[in-house]
Amino acid sequence: MTMGLNIITPAEAVKNISSGQRLFFQGAAMTPNLLIDALCHRYKELNDVEIIQVHTEGNTLYTQSPYRDSFNINSCFVGGNVRGAVNGGNGDYIPIFLSEIHLLFRRNILPIDVAFIQVSPPDVHGYCSLGTSVDITLPAVQTAKTVIAQINPNVPRTHGDGIIHVRDIDFAVEGEHHLSISNSAIISDIEARIGANVANLIEDGATLQMGIGNIPNAVLNNLGNHKRLGIHTEMFSDGILPLVESGVITGEEKEVKTGKIVTCFAVGSQKLYDFVNDNPLVHFKEAAYTNDTAIIRRNPKVTAINSAIEIDLTGQVCADTIGNRQYSGVGGQMDFIRGASLSQGGKPIFAMTAATAKGISKITPYLKQGAGVTTTRAHVHYVVTEYGVADLFGKNLKQRAKALIEIAHPNFREELNREAFERFGSSFLKQS
Repeated sequence: MTMGLNIITPAEAVKNISSGQRLFFQGAAMTPNLLIDALCHRYKELNDVEIIQVHTEGNTLYTQSPYRDSFNINSCFVGGNVRGAVNGGNGDYIPIFLSEIHLLFRRNILPIDVAFIQVSPPDVHGYCSLGTSVDITLPAVQTAKTVIAQINPNVPRTHGDGIIHVRDIDFAVEGEHHLSISNSAIISDIEARIGANVANLIEDGATLQMGIGNIPNAVLNNLGNHKRLGIHTEMFSDGILPLVESGVITGEEKEVKTGKIVTCFAVGSQKLYDFVNDNPLVHFKEAAYTNDTAIIRRNPKVTAINSAIEIDLTGQVCADTIGNRQYSGVGGQMDFIRGASLSQGGKPIFAMTAATAKGISKITPYLKQGAGVTTTRAHVHYVVTEYGVADLFGKNLKQRAKALIEIAHPNFREELNREAFERFGSSFLKQS
């Protein structure tokens, strides 16, 4: 017995799952894989078990043979480890803003029977921490009929709203292991040029939102001479740490939680997890808060940096599908793009390479057949590639096309100009 927790084995814990139930899996670095794997080994006894999740880390046995016949994924975001299942026969995707997923639980649209989570051991008052993934986990825990927790002493105790009392945990298992690590890759010359172009748009005193990956890291690498930057974001990784240490990120001009780094989850290295552990500088909130446009816009100069799979010549953004194949998810892109555009001095930015690694232009005459429009053309302001910056705000369709062609890869500009001429006629040539 650990501070009011009834500790049982993983095999005993998953005996509480029945066929036809809907389960929630906590995600990112906090994925409770000890419980998930034990559940999968019951596959012969179970059928029609629905799994609600966002991005998870791990092997996802429930997507593999022979386990997959017993489980069906109904995912709110699609990572590489479940992409095949979602696009195959035993999964599907729910198009939804990250800021609104909590409503599926709280309004009983998708009521949760059992929530699988991973938490820190309880403190002297009986409170456990949800660690680095509060996002939609907190509302899932608050509404689930049953909560099964994996207790791991390596889970950071984070500040903010991600705490639950042992009385809210029905069953617990113990398992000590390191959290999932996401290491940064080497930034290419092209990514460095994009990072420099984006950094030139960022003003002193701005509040930043950016994700994980080489382009966000390339942007952060170019901010060493900036001042008084703040962070209000859906997620962050190691890239912000040098800027915190050097005093570039202070949050002193933020209106919402002045001086604090606000996020709903974090993924990165062990250094990052050590940084957030018991650190009152960082506040982990649920996604309904971090991604609330009304809250985001209150901060000054919100600069939201997002990515795209392709952008058409009118500015429509596809960021979650490749044609009709679901690649990722809507996530929080629209939450922050809109929040930034409404912020005083804010800048919503799409940053991407002009072409894919296979040499396909990301600026296209039309989105692929079946592609989803993640962000509408009315919401798009800045588009940045290694070839420059296109500011689409206030521009008409012909002007947009011309601006986007100017930052497209040179190998495709002639073709794009021809397509634009065919679409808009000779008046396109008159655009300045």
